[in-house]
Amino acid sequence: MMGLLGKKIRMTQLFDEKGRVIPCTIVKLGPCYVVQKKTKEKDNYCAIQLGFEEVKKVNKPMGGHFKKANLPPLRYLKEFKVDNPDGFELGKEIKIRDVFKEGDLVDVTGWTKGRGFAGGMKRWGWSGGPASHGSQSHRRIGSLGSGTDPGRPWKGRTLPGHYGCERVTVKNLRIVKIDEENHLAYISGAIPGYRNSLVIVKKAKTTSK
Repeated sequence: MMGLLGKKIRMTQLFDEKGRVIPCTIVKLGPCYVVQKKTKEKDNYCAIQLGFEEVKKVNKPMGGHFKKANLPPLRYLKEFKVDNPDGFELGKEIKIRDVFKEGDLVDVTGWTKGRGFAGGMKRWGWSGGPASHGSQSHRRIGSLGSGTDPGRPWKGRTLPGHYGCERVTVKNLRIVKIDEENHLAYISGAIPGYRNSLVIVKKAKTTSK
């Protein structure tokens, strides 16, 4: 399944033929470059490794990795499974139109905004304790256990802790518009992550819409 690496730019809105508003996320997709090929004979599976966004400095092993493909150092690398990796040349530039077209359904993967250490009400939507009548436990944990048996909180209990920075995939979003000159794709709806964060866009596995 082919896809591309990109960056979330910002949100905007477009209008369809009937004048209805379509909220969209602008994503800079590519250009990506073929850094490595994985073949059935050598690696026991077929895939190509794509690189995205040039970077100034890398360590020597990674520098040699990019040199084999005659490419400058790239910040992000990601493998995509393909049926025939021999159809891709090392160093080849892959643009939006090579993979997607307007109207395609895609699955977008990103990383949610990190919010640090958060309490249970913010992190899990707890209702909290009484707000008045002498209560001093407005946002505290409260009772967690189940009595004498098992005498401890169950595993997986929602607790305060680190909130955000999780990998999330939003499925079946539609590509409304493509700006090939600026490598931009206008994708309907919201996608996870902050501005300029990495996103992975793949063709939708299931098309329920």
